[in-house]
Amino acid sequence: MKQVSTIHGRAIPLGLKNVDTDVIIPAHWLKTVSREGLGRGAFETIRQAPGNPFDVEDFANAPILIAGDNFGCGSSREHAAWAMLDMGLTAVIAPSFSDIFSGNAFKNGILAVELPQDQVDRLLEVAKDHAITIDLENQVVTTPFQDRFAFDIDPFRKHCLTNGLDEIGLTLERDAVIEEHETERAAGLPWLDASRKNRREHA
Repeated sequence: MKQVSTIHGRAIPLGLKNVDTDVIIPAHWLKTVSREGLGRGAFETIRQAPGNPFDVEDFANAPILIAGDNFGCGSSREHAAWAMLDMGLTAVIAPSFSDIFSGNAFKNGILAVELPQDQVDRLLEVAKDHAITIDLENQVVTTPFQDRFAFDIDPFRKHCLTNGLDEIGLTLERDAVIEEHETERAAGLPWLDASRKNRREHA
C-alpha cells in the first residue's frame, strides 16, 4: 500500500448524495478476477450522462473526488475501492460515508475525509477551477483562497495510511516481537516444532 501524506491536485466536483457501490462499480464488472481495469467501469452510469464531471478534461487523472452525503452506501463490495484506485483516486471528501465503504477505502489506501456540508459546498465551488490540497499529517484541507478545513481521523488509520501499512505491513511491523516469541516457544516447547516438522515431512 502506498504512503499517504499530502494529496494535491484537481478534485472532481461530483457532489451527489447517496452514491452507492453499484454506481461506483456496476455489478456486471465484478466478474473479473483482477483489480486492474476496473477503473474503466467506475461511475459508468454517471459517465453516460452528457456534461458529467468525469468527462471534463481538466479533471483527467484527478486524485480527489468530492461527493455528497452517505457516499459508498449499498453493498459491501470492495471492488468499489479497487475501481476508484484504478482510475487514480486516492482521496474522497464528503459529509458522511457508509461504514463499510469507509473501511474498504482505508484498507486499500484511500483517504476518506468527512467535512460539514457547508465546507464541502465551498470545496465543490473552488474545485471547478482550482486545485485543492489535503494534508493528512496536519489533518487539514486547504484551497488557494486561504480556506482551511480541519478534519478528524482515527489515529490508527492515520498511522497506517501515513506509513503505507496494510494488514501484512502491520504484521511485519511486529516482526521482531514475533521472532522473539517463536524463539522462546521453541526453547520452552521444542516438541511443538518437532511435531510440525514431522507433519511437513509426511505431507
